[in-house]
Amino acid sequence: MQQNLIAQAEAWLAEDPDPETRDELAKLIEAQDLDELAARFSGTLQFGTAGLRGELGAGPMRMNRAVVIRAAAGLAAYLKSNKSHKSNGDTGGLVVIGYDARYKSADFARDTAAVMVGAGLRAAVLPRPLPTPVLAYAIRHLGAVAGVEVTASHNPPRDNGYKVYLGDGSQIVPPADTGIAAEITAITSLNDVPRAEDGWETLGDEVLEAYLARTDAVLTPGSPRTANVVYTAMHGVGKDVVLAAWERAGFPAPALVAEQAEPDPAFPTVAFPNPEEPGAMDLAFAKAREVQPDIVIANDPDADRCAVAVPHQDDWRMLRGDEVGALLAAHLVHKGATGTFAESIVSSSLLGRIAEAAGLPYEETLTGFKWIARVEGLAYGYEEALGYCVDPGGVRDKDGITAALLVAELASELKEQGRTLSDLLDDLALAHGLHATDQLSVRVEDLSVIADAMRRLREQPPTALAGLTVTSAEDLTKGTDKLPPTDGLRYYLDGAFKARVIVRPSGTEPKLKCYLEVVVPVGHASELADARAKGDEILAAIKRDLAAAAGI
Repeated sequence: MQQNLIAQAEAWLAEDPDPETRDELAKLIEAQDLDELAARFSGTLQFGTAGLRGELGAGPMRMNRAVVIRAAAGLAAYLKSNKSHKSNGDTGGLVVIGYDARYKSADFARDTAAVMVGAGLRAAVLPRPLPTPVLAYAIRHLGAVAGVEVTASHNPPRDNGYKVYLGDGSQIVPPADTGIAAEITAITSLNDVPRAEDGWETLGDEVLEAYLARTDAVLTPGSPRTANVVYTAMHGVGKDVVLAAWERAGFPAPALVAEQAEPDPAFPTVAFPNPEEPGAMDLAFAKAREVQPDIVIANDPDADRCAVAVPHQDDWRMLRGDEVGALLAAHLVHKGATGTFAESIVSSSLLGRIAEAAGLPYEETLTGFKWIARVEGLAYGYEEALGYCVDPGGVRDKDGITAALLVAELASELKEQGRTLSDLLDDLALAHGLHATDQLSVRVEDLSVIADAMRRLREQPPTALAGLTVTSAEDLTKGTDKLPPTDGLRYYLDGAFKARVIVRPSGTEPKLKCYLEVVVPVGHASELADARAKGDEILAAIKRDLAAAAGI
């Protein structure tokens, strides 16, 4: 076994095109570090509907140039075998490539372009690190047959990833993922992958300008643009695009969180570059205490997510993704939106209430914008993890830039009326009941912990949580009449209050995620504080009982 492991590593080393990872792997071989080599050669990073995502380093279980070249070659082969690479006569179809500012992102983008041109396709690379929604927009704007974004979104600094879109501008779904994965598996040697030295196009700012012009479509002509905002890019690529969009729209220039304004792949001020993580918004809140804005807005590092914070009891409070999702829905209804409102199953059922009251169609999908973006007649889609699609005609994915613009417009309209986002949340609770949500999220080192928890819940499903009876327990691996199969469990609870729980492994991180919701009726504004306290109490009890049932 030892000899086989060393032989595998030496064979990989011989083909690795990157001096850094070659040096890294050579040292592991020389030291005969069998534990580390086994971790890197125990399999391969699996290509799925999230593309690829993993820790940077040498070997097939890490993100590196060799793995990316194979992925690009598999994508190219898939496009050609599906005849979708043909656009005009014998001209190869266009693949547009974007990238963020993480370690190795520019290298991975360049390798992808080289593989596409080597395969007889055309490739165009965005001019510099830019938000993921700019890439998603560029696919349809340029008539591309596919798009690639090199990003690990809000993962830790040591990670990178590879997200694939097809020509409709949406992320891949089955069976495209398995088709691409099969083509990747068929590649036995990097020496078999032609890579061009040049021949791809590096785009100018025209696509970015077209994207910014498209952002005009989300705002109502003549609407108030008075909201003062503190903004953080979370060490990512959002700042310049947000500033340009704000100036174009006529909002006051945001007050920037200077320590997090510029791209930095080390993410030095945060443990995890995700606005939802504890401590990530501390610097933004400190800036807000200094300048007293109307709202705080944050993007994640690739700016496809949008976080919002509001004044609360002489300080600041992060709104949950479900709260922002409901606020944007109410704003779009007020603006006269037509079409379907959609969300993933883990998001708050409040969206369905808002859509029903407005006489609009409503759909639930599996988790991820790869599903939400494909809803027929989509007008608005969101999911609780800070993702919002407010202009599906422009970007068929979550877009933290246009969502931020709409939040700023809503805050401005309310400001003109002497009201706030919190006041509108109160209105929604009075109209539809207080929909309190929370999440039990467990990050693990050993993935078997997640598998054990899911097996335990399947074998011994809870009969009650927080004193509420479990009236329905669904194993979503079997699918439903509206949803394809997925690894998840859904419970509906009834008793003094109605509640819902969904348990699923994360598709992008080593986490078990449990999504909780309880609906507390509210008859009068004077009852709101008690309703919120009751909602928090029930959610805490559900968390406790669910953790015990899952053994986590």
